[in-house]
Parts: sequence; structure tokens; C-alpha cells
Amino acid sequence: MDGVAFVASKVLWALLRPNTLALVLATLGLVLVWRGRRFGRWPLTLGLGWYLAVFCLPVAAFLTLPLEQRFPRPAAEPAQVTGIIVLGGAVEQDLTNAHGIPALNGAAERMTEAVALALRHPAARLVFTGGSAAVLPGGPTEADTARRLFTSLGLAPERLVFESESRNTHENAVLSHAMLAPKPDETWLLVTSASHMPRSVGVFRQAGWRITPWPVNYTASRDPSLWWYGPFPARLNQAEWALREYVGLTAYWLMGRTDALFPAP
Repeated sequence: MDGVAFVASKVLWALLRPNTLALVLATLGLVLVWRGRRFGRWPLTLGLGWYLAVFCLPVAAFLTLPLEQRFPRPAAEPAQVTGIIVLGGAVEQDLTNAHGIPALNGAAERMTEAVALALRHPAARLVFTGGSAAVLPGGPTEADTARRLFTSLGLAPERLVFESESRNTHENAVLSHAMLAPKPDETWLLVTSASHMPRSVGVFRQAGWRITPWPVNYTASRDPSLWWYGPFPARLNQAEWALREYVGLTAYWLMGRTDALFPAP
């Protein structure tokens, strides 16, 4: 059942992701209008309207802010940390394999913050959870790339734990819990992008974890001067990522994978 849900989520998102869908609608509408079909104005308006709204209005910031501010960073670090869990999604397996050095993407703060925390808490274990999100897996996993990165930065191998079978956030939580069997009195920090934290916390709670959120990789701010920060393509991607999180939260809640529709502290 999990395999079917995983493949279905990939296929549906590929078809319905907002930026792609808007482009398809605009193209379809343009062709229909060119051929004299007046009803083509509707898909053309919808498609171009999405791009125009993101360009002219702070759509990306307004969609992202509720996600990123749901779980604020703790005012102080816990004195004793049992372990640091960092979710996959920040490494590029294919580029790592092609060039021979660990390659990171825009979510690189997940990895850098995890290493910084590990250095500040030398007794804590550093856990990376992430396999491959490809429908047809093969080749190196995210955990393989994380292993190369962490060891190259000087972290002792005996502190490191790698879970390499998970394909999504639900499996991150379930498989890492089965591997580590955390105790109620232990302190585990969860490191992931701030916009991804609500869904991650809900899933980890449902899997039995008592987790302390440690968000990173912020992309939005309350400061209006930063609402149009970054080039237009970056804001398009930001808006699409936020919508993906809302869709994921709803789907996980309907499937019973999270403890709430919009998990809160």
C-alpha cells in the first residue's frame, strides 16, 4: 500500500504542480484563441494569472510564512542532546556520483546546521535519514552522499547513523524510529527546512517520536521589503514548494500519517 501511495503521489504531483499546470493552461488557451475558440480565454487567463500573481504580489511569501513560523527555533539549545536527526532532501546523488564530491542543493542548511550541532554536542549521535525519492531507484542514495560529506568534515564514524531506505517524510520517521528505538526521556533534535517542519513534526509524532524541532533554511520574512526578494523564477519555485507542503499536509492527515491537519507546537 505504501508503494502504491508513493508512486501515485509522484505521478499526481508531476501532472498538477502549479507552475507546470499554469504553463499547460496558458499554452492550451493561446492555441484555442488563435484558432478562434473564445472559451480559450479562460485557461489562458488562469495560466497567465498564476505567473502574474506571483510576479506582482507577495504570493510566495504569504504562502510560505505560515509554514515557516509554525515552529519557531528554541530560544536556547538543550543542555543534553541524545541525537540530531537531519532529513534528506539537501543532497544531489547524481551530481555527487558524476563529479566525485558531495553536491548540495538549496536546502544545504540542513546539512551544515546538523554538523554545527554535532560539533557543539560531541556526545550526540548524528542521524541522517534519506534513501532515494526516485520512482525507479538505483545508484547512490542520499545517505551515501551524507556519509561522504560528514566523514570528510571530520565527524567520527561511530557517531553517525544512516537510514537509507526511506523515500518520503513518512518513511523517514517510521524507519528511523524502528532503527533507533528512542526512549521518552531522550532529547532528539529534528533538523529540516522551516517550511517542511509542520509536516515533519506531525509525521514524527505519529510515528512515536518525542522530537524538538530545529528549523533551518528559511526563505521568507515578515519584513515587507523582502517579500519580493530573489528573482522571479526563485519566487515561482518558492510558491510551488509551499503549495506542495499544504497538499502534503492534507494528504498525510487524510491517510492518518500526521497527528493533525496543521501540527502546532
